[in-house]
Amino acid sequence: MKYVISWRERPAASARDYEAAHDRVLEIFKDWKKPASFTIHQFVIRVGDYGGYMILETDKPTDIHYFTSFFAVFEFKVETVVDVMDAVAAEVAAIEFRRKNFS
Repeated sequence: MKYVISWRERPAASARDYEAAHDRVLEIFKDWKKPASFTIHQFVIRVGDYGGYMILETDKPTDIHYFTSFFAVFEFKVETVVDVMDAVAAEVAAIEFRRKNFS
């Protein structure tokens, strides 16, 4: 299954808290290894912001849960996605079924 994961930094109380969170993320990230089940297509950061996007495929959603738990300083949003042409084919099939059976 293909997923888009986006993240933003969790709100902190002060500039010092933000700085400490940044230091901690970099400390943790330097030793982080992607789960073996992940095929990462894109892994990008928003310019001028502390957050980003990952487009990946995995057959183990628990590895996504591991990833989002590993970086607790961020708030994550995980969305299941399909390729456009696959979605169009499914929509065409559904429309045809509806026309044949419910017209």
